[in-house]
Amino acid sequence: MGGFTIELANPRGFCAGVDRAIEIVERALDRYGAPIYVRHEVVHNRYVVNDLKEKGAVFVDELEEIPDGATVIFSAHGVARVVQEEAANRELRVLDATCPLVTKVHVEVSRYGGEDKTVILVGHAGHPEVEGTMGQATGMVHLVESVEDIEDLSIPDGTPLAYVTQTTLSVEDTATILKRLRARFPNIEGPRRDDICYATQNRQDAVRAIAGRCDVVFVVGSVTSSNSNRLRELAEQTGARAYLIDGAEDIDQKVLEGVNQVGVTAGASAPEILVDAVVKKLKALGGSPKGASSPLDEGVSFSLPSELRD
Repeated sequence: MGGFTIELANPRGFCAGVDRAIEIVERALDRYGAPIYVRHEVVHNRYVVNDLKEKGAVFVDELEEIPDGATVIFSAHGVARVVQEEAANRELRVLDATCPLVTKVHVEVSRYGGEDKTVILVGHAGHPEVEGTMGQATGMVHLVESVEDIEDLSIPDGTPLAYVTQTTLSVEDTATILKRLRARFPNIEGPRRDDICYATQNRQDAVRAIAGRCDVVFVVGSVTSSNSNRLRELAEQTGARAYLIDGAEDIDQKVLEGVNQVGVTAGASAPEILVDAVVKKLKALGGSPKGASSPLDEGVSFSLPSELRD
């Protein structure tokens, strides 16, 4: 195998919402002691979830699995209103790790419902963020995943409409869907600021910048991570062969045969320790890093729940 260069996308990896969610779990464990229950994966990354399990976090699918009076953390993806109400009725101590940018979408969808607008949510069916957002709605919501779904919508003429989007979608794909949505429903209202979060946008821009000159791009992230999957798709669309990997152990040496340049990025829920291990493995296989190696500081942070602040 010949030598090749390794280029790291920047920014990559943890976003402010993920940093906040993980810190909430760790501080809750320090303050209240194990076990701390977490409804669903706090972020979609196998390494992070396993690390928190070892520290005493217990991940559950539903609140009914949690004993009365225990502490529960809602994941960064947000939850439906009925989940919040059930936790309150059970007198569970709730710490909400919902990303503030997801909460923004919840507020929008609730407000639109209060204004008697039918909401069109652009997102992926079954994703926890989508389920939480639909569960926060106070009126009618239609989910669309593609331009084709828009054609299938049956909405009476004159119906007041608004749209919101999942925060971790492909920027380009979403723009195409929204263009068609506005063409079919010229009077549809949208949020004053895009719902796709800054981290999703920045990581997609960064992988697009390197993928065009790379033969192969490795995206560090779990298969359950929406934004990681979008990075892999975007790298492929830009011309590289792209692979979503949980870590260095998933690198197939065969895909590196004959390559000149390899790109590496990481989804917003993947820690830098996994990127470091991938680079170390690539160096052992003949790679030479070029350019900046440290992750870019995006200058964004979110405050912790008041109960956990020092």
